[in-house]
Amino acid sequence: MSKAETFRALHQGRAPGDPLVLPGPWDAASARVFAEIGFPALATPSAGVAASLGYEDGHTPADEMFAAVARIVRSVDVPVSADVEDGYGLAPEELVERLLEAGAVGCNLEDSHAGVLKDPARHADWLAQVRAVAGHALFVNARVDTFSRGVADPERAVERAALYVAAGADCVYPIGAPADALPVLRAGIPGPINASAPLDGPPPAELGRLGATRITFGPGLQRRATETLTGIARALREDWLGQARAAARRPAAESLSAEPNTW
Repeated sequence: MSKAETFRALHQGRAPGDPLVLPGPWDAASARVFAEIGFPALATPSAGVAASLGYEDGHTPADEMFAAVARIVRSVDVPVSADVEDGYGLAPEELVERLLEAGAVGCNLEDSHAGVLKDPARHADWLAQVRAVAGHALFVNARVDTFSRGVADPERAVERAALYVAAGADCVYPIGAPADALPVLRAGIPGPINASAPLDGPPPAELGRLGATRITFGPGLQRRATETLTGIARALREDWLGQARAAARRPAAESLSAEPNTW
């Protein structure tokens, strides 16, 4: 099978407590770690990649995002899906072409822009065009941004998801949905559901039992790695400052001991 076919198959026939867990690499080094540990596929987070490139979330130029995805894809043998935000205003033909050039087997596509929810019917039409161009070469994960934009009613997410599935989305991603909303989403949405998992939240198996088909972490892993690196850096700096202070005191003590007694 091609990597795209392998990736699609990973979503099928999963037991309720066994969701597909997709770590989110933000660069080639982190991708290698996840692949070498044994994860069968990866899904890049746009916010994590943005941080690695020195941008705020949502401000990464398209060229840099696609280049980053290509580096991640080249560094591992497992399938990689790419978060390309809301498509950067690209026409479906160009968007699909650039994703395939980067080596991605799938993509996240958001239904909001600059913090504002898009018209769901128009977005569904656009997703249908992406699907038509991509065929089976890309696994389309349609992100539903209602929860992240302050619309807490899961039925609103279900309404949007139904349109996106009808348009050809392989999976829907109600980002930010609380765990207790997953059973409602599962009951109303045909096909795979992507759930976001905070690292301090319910474990993936529990989210799977509640209705999630696959689990992603957004920028959570990149941010946790940054926190760990901050602790290491702080300890190094404290050690260095301690040595510097000791060295600064040492000459004065040595000079005093070297002076002859005059009393």
